[in-house]
Amino acid sequence: MASLTTCFLGSYASWRRFIRPPLLRLVVVVMTAVSLPGAVYGAAASAGGQKISAIFMFGDSIVDPGNNNNRLTEARANFPPYGQDFPGGVATGRFSNGLVPGDFLASKLGIKELLPPYLSDDLELEDLLTGVAFACGGSGYDPLTSKLATTLSSTNQLELFADYKEKLRALVGQEEMERVISEGIFFTVMGANDIVNNYFALPLRRHEYDLPSYVEFLVSSAINFTKTLNDMGAKRIGFVGVPPLGCCPSQITLAGSPSGQCEPLRNQASRLFNTRISQELELLNAERSVSGSKIAYFDIYYNLLDLIQNPAMYGKSYTVSRT
Repeated sequence: MASLTTCFLGSYASWRRFIRPPLLRLVVVVMTAVSLPGAVYGAAASAGGQKISAIFMFGDSIVDPGNNNNRLTEARANFPPYGQDFPGGVATGRFSNGLVPGDFLASKLGIKELLPPYLSDDLELEDLLTGVAFACGGSGYDPLTSKLATTLSSTNQLELFADYKEKLRALVGQEEMERVISEGIFFTVMGANDIVNNYFALPLRRHEYDLPSYVEFLVSSAINFTKTLNDMGAKRIGFVGVPPLGCCPSQITLAGSPSGQCEPLRNQASRLFNTRISQELELLNAERSVSGSKIAYFDIYYNLLDLIQNPAMYGKSYTVSRT
């Protein structure tokens, strides 16, 4: 729920709005700016390069293209005004007025124009061969987060990936399935819901953990998720940090900031999580690189903070609405 989409538009009461593409494109720029050395994208692949033939996305609503459409949950976006700028004006379940970062990435990498949800009723073999999204709005690394949102957890998303592998193996055989996975690139975009819609919104976790301890719990869960994903065959993994959550209009309002300034404690939580996860991912990458894996951390905190603090540089204005 409070992913980048709901973060910058409000949460439970006001999140049925839409996010403008420049913000999504900024996320994509950050995620692709540190592209894998030697990688060759899409149809341009050659024997001398490292081909990226498929893209897989795990996470929350910022990268969910519609996996929650058939679930009984508030974390859905298959109704107007979502999708008003999507081809045909269709609300596909993407938490956006148009596309989401997975779509931009798939297009940027020359793989395909749209990254479909794995739980779609309309998946075809070509979709499976070039990648899908397992992300679900409202999800997080803390299992309590997904329960609160009545959505699939990060562990459930890994189970979907296991199901995907079996389905693909049955269709094209073991060797081709392994090729698709080994040549694929994987992204995980979670953590915001854990901090905003769980820790700061409800007292349960705050009774169990102070903020640094909860962040350590989240980091441990995220690292275990990444290890499991790697063990399941994902060799190239991009881990996206959390944005400045204290700058979400909903969080500014809840904090009662009279001047509309970003709420410092939530931003502190964001920075703390990003710092600790980047440290642990660096260690994990060193450990797993021996077997040919590449695990990269992508920071989006400071780029988005700069957009918020200096909107004119991006041709935008930034205002906080408390309605």
